[in-house]
Order: sequence, then structure tokens, then C-alpha cells
Amino acid sequence: MSDVSIRELRNQGGEVVDRAARGEEITITRAGRPVATLRPVAPAALTAEVLLARWSTLPAGDPEALRRDLDVVLDATL
Repeated sequence: MSDVSIRELRNQGGEVVDRAARGEEITITRAGRPVATLRPVAPAALTAEVLLARWSTLPAGDPEALRRDLDVVLDATL
């Protein structure tokens, strides 16, 4: 975590916010004392609708082909 004074925040606000957006947690100070924390927003959770939409675009699986491929790679005596 790094410290940024209110003056630095005012003069370089865009850069400070970009740092937070990249994952850095920044403490804002006034007269050397911490007064606030700037941190990135947690990414939004995936909804069931989004997951179902992604799932519907996956190619169909062929279990027999998978079995043949695994038999080639794995030792059958295991």
C-alpha cells in the first residue's frame, strides 16, 4: 500500500485512480495522517444468465473420443 497526499491526488488524480484500477491500494493523507483509502472495485460476479450463455456456446463433447485420447496418454494398468 502506498501513500498519496491530498495535493498529489488533486494534481495527479487520473494517474492515482489508474493505479488503484490496476489493483493498488492507496492511502490518502492530509498533513501526513491517513484520512481515506482508495482501492479497486471488486469485479462483478457472474450471473447465472451469463454462465448459461457461455455454456451454450461451448462445442459438444464426444465422450468416446475423450476416452480414446485418454487411453493413448494414460497407462491402462493404473
